[in-house]
Amino acid sequence: MAVKKVLRLGNPELRKVSQPIEESEVGTKEFKRIIRDMFETMRFESGIGLAAPQIGILKRLVVIGSEEENPRYPKADRLTDHILINPVITHLEPSKEGDGFWEGCLSVPGMRGYVERPEKIQIEYYDEKWNHIKKIVEGFPAIVYQHECDHLDGVLYVDRLKDPRLFGFTEEMNTEGKELD
Repeated sequence: MAVKKVLRLGNPELRKVSQPIEESEVGTKEFKRIIRDMFETMRFESGIGLAAPQIGILKRLVVIGSEEENPRYPKADRLTDHILINPVITHLEPSKEGDGFWEGCLSVPGMRGYVERPEKIQIEYYDEKWNHIKKIVEGFPAIVYQHECDHLDGVLYVDRLKDPRLFGFTEEMNTEGKELD
């Protein structure tokens, strides 16, 4: 296992659309190594999710998990470890004006931005054993799933900001007395 370098905003690889994973790839030593590296990198960087493109792998693959308190999101719900292969999201409710979340990203270190997203989604994906999963996700987990899946299409949360004034360095924003969830 190895901690991989996380690509940062400005790297053109982050703007590329990822390729689907074939069933024949799942379960191979290489695939298992990528999964281990992604979880290790995510935890090392105190993330709660990581998409393969963030470490330079242009595949439709996401890992999510925060079974312990996360220093970047201390008030957030814990998320059990999930591996999402070829995820597809359907929005079940529109995002509501003023009902958003202060998002951060390992590819945009030290910064946060206020993003409004639907808080109820349906997600379909394959797990690491190629089982087809379809479920409804609400609240904070729905935000995380959408954020990570955006990476698969070359989209970063900064692209979803409605108001650029609600984007900045976490440290500076915290000194203004704003609470960043």
